[in-house]
Amino acid sequence: MTAGYDDCATARWVAEPPKRAGRSDFERDRARVLHCAGLRRLSAKTQVVAPGSADFPRTRLTHSLECAQIGRELGQEIGCDPDLVDAACLAHDIGHSPFGHNGESALNELAISFGGFEGNAQSLRLLTRLEPKVPGAGLNLTRATLDATLKYPWFGGPGVKFGAYADDAEVFHWIRDGAPGQRSCLEAQVMDWADDVAYSVHDMEDGFHAGLITFKTLKSPTERAELSRTTLAYCGSDVTPGELTEILDDLLALEIWPASYDGGPAAAAALKNLTSELIGRFCVAAQQATLATALDTTPPASGTPLSHASPIGHSLTRYAANLIVPRRQRLECALLKGITARYVMARAGAAQAQARERELLAELAHAVERGAPGTLDPLFRPAWEQAGSGAAQRRVVIDQVASLTDTSAIAWHHRLCAP
Repeated sequence: MTAGYDDCATARWVAEPPKRAGRSDFERDRARVLHCAGLRRLSAKTQVVAPGSADFPRTRLTHSLECAQIGRELGQEIGCDPDLVDAACLAHDIGHSPFGHNGESALNELAISFGGFEGNAQSLRLLTRLEPKVPGAGLNLTRATLDATLKYPWFGGPGVKFGAYADDAEVFHWIRDGAPGQRSCLEAQVMDWADDVAYSVHDMEDGFHAGLITFKTLKSPTERAELSRTTLAYCGSDVTPGELTEILDDLLALEIWPASYDGGPAAAAALKNLTSELIGRFCVAAQQATLATALDTTPPASGTPLSHASPIGHSLTRYAANLIVPRRQRLECALLKGITARYVMARAGAAQAQARERELLAELAHAVERGAPGTLDPLFRPAWEQAGSGAAQRRVVIDQVASLTDTSAIAWHHRLCAP
């Protein structure tokens, strides 16, 4: 048994025969995620810009690898099992569709009458059902690792993100057995913050490298005011543009920012140092605040399940604590997202390209459904044949289309939708 995690935490949905000694349950989980096809496909799925458009920008796979490195170190510092957090971070985007969040929106429209589509819920579906490792159980990861992937541990509803479809209720309830309401476990909170840190910092770095973001622009008072307004979309209702502008001014005044960026070796090194310093700033703030809060907290009440408690101090797991991220660092992180949203995601021509991507996925889904089961990969045909309703068959179609990469979706569309 791994320290801080009892037999409940290390249980698997389907019992497996004993494995060779020398690896922990969570090391096995990490290996299963690392070797699965769903993770490999992320190499050709959009992060911010389309894969193949340039060599430098992140893909969903490189983002997931960077998220895992950040989460592993942060989790280890506060007492979480590093392999468990690593596995959850690697898996957190595994269910995302072609064309990033734009593709997610298109598939949600297609699936709205039978539960919608949500990348986080699709990740759970892959890990527990679709990835071929243990029949009927996907990768058959431990309860604690699956729980750590649940950023949104609840079912869907109008206009909200969610972590599970109604079809997957049985395994979802097994994962959440004994969990306190809709609270995410500590490892999931670490994964969530590592995700925010990774993409806020690295997507901004990609924007500088592409010339879409410039330090000259960021120094403009007018632009900083606009950035604050853009960033409100990433914040709660308790923040004002004035507060964001003040925090942005303070953040940009730090000595870690290069004076300019021209793509040369010195500028590239300075930009890389900026990303390192920002990641450290965000993670150290969360680590210190979490440990300080935990040390001031009384131990869990008697009767708390062992897997939901650990000694107060420098060994925190599952439900013994929450990750505490200071408000200032949360808003600084949101401002970095606002920079990318304003200068990269809203770049000229992006809206037209995204509209075409959504149209392509809709046409492809209809073509796959018309020709099913022959148009499905062999992996999905049994599910189609066993489906008890039209809605269940259409969910299989969504599973198929969601599994594709940007490039394979285009190729499938060319093959199935050619005039």
